[in-house]
Amino acid sequence: MLISKSITIQMQKLFLTLSSLLLLFLSGQAQNSDKPKLPSVNVKNLKGQIVTTSKFGNDGNPFVINFWATWCKPCVLELNTINEVYDDWKEETKVKIIAISIDDARNSAKVAPFVNGKSWDYEVYIDENGDLKRALNVTNVPHTFLFNGKGELVWQHNAYSPGDEDELLAQIRKISPKK
Repeated sequence: MLISKSITIQMQKLFLTLSSLLLLFLSGQAQNSDKPKLPSVNVKNLKGQIVTTSKFGNDGNPFVINFWATWCKPCVLELNTINEVYDDWKEETKVKIIAISIDDARNSAKVAPFVNGKSWDYEVYIDENGDLKRALNVTNVPHTFLFNGKGELVWQHNAYSPGDEDELLAQIRKISPKK
C-alpha cells in the first residue's frame, strides 16, 4: 500500500511539473506570436502582374522591406549603397531585400526603367494604390522594415543618412541563422 501511495504521489508531482512546463512553453509561444506580421495586400511586380504580399518571405531567413520612390533622393541613395554590399550581406546572413515603390499610378510606369538603369539586385514591387503603405503605417520614405524568418516584424527605421545601412546590417545579424 505504501509503495502504491508513493507512486501515486510521484505521478502527481510529475503531472504538475509537466503541466507547468507546458504552460511556460505556451505562454512563451503567445509572447512570440505578438510580433506583427506582414499584412496581406496586393502589389504589382515590374511586369505589372499582381502579387500578394502574403507570398513574401525568404525560406525561414530574414527579409527586409524597404519603401522608396523614384523621386526620393535619400531612398535611391540608400538602395544604391546597400546594393554595393548586398552580395556580401546575402552570403553572410542569407537576407533578402524587397524594395516597394510607392510611386502612384501616374508615375508607376517610370519604376521599371528606373530600376533597370540602377541594376539593383532586389525584388522590386509597386504599391501604386498605397495599400501596403497604409497597412504598415508608412507616412514617409524611405522606411525600412526587418522581418525574421517567421515573417514577424522585428525592427523598423524611417529616413536615411549615410551609415544607417550599418545599423540595418547589425539588426539583420542579430536574427540571422548562425553558420
